[in-house]
Amino acid sequence: MSHRAQRQAGVTKYDPTTEAITIALTWKAYDQHGWEQFNATVRHELIHAWQYHEFGDSDYGATFTRWTDTLDTSRHCERFTTPKWWLVCEDCGGRIARYRRSKTVRNPKQYCCSKCVGRFESRRAVIAE
Repeated sequence: MSHRAQRQAGVTKYDPTTEAITIALTWKAYDQHGWEQFNATVRHELIHAWQYHEFGDSDYGATFTRWTDTLDTSRHCERFTTPKWWLVCEDCGGRIARYRRSKTVRNPKQYCCSKCVGRFESRRAVIAE
């Protein structure tokens, strides 16, 4: 159980040398959403664990997508903490949440929007969204 994660409700890690598969879940996500919603995160991470077990790799491709409907889960989880920064595309207005003052936040003009190739500006989050 992670008490530090802010962006991901869960993560599946694979050690190819030992073939150990570890699932870490985020306490804040559980606390915010409760078990009814959080159990979808558990199912999501189990798909990744299965991918590592079967293929030695994990992604969001066809093998992942094939299981999301069957296991009643999705590719993304709902936000459970408020981002401290937003990267905002100057052209299309697209927004990307950031939780730390990373180099992307410090130097947004060096990065392009994946939707329209516009440049970003960073904005400090003012209110919870």
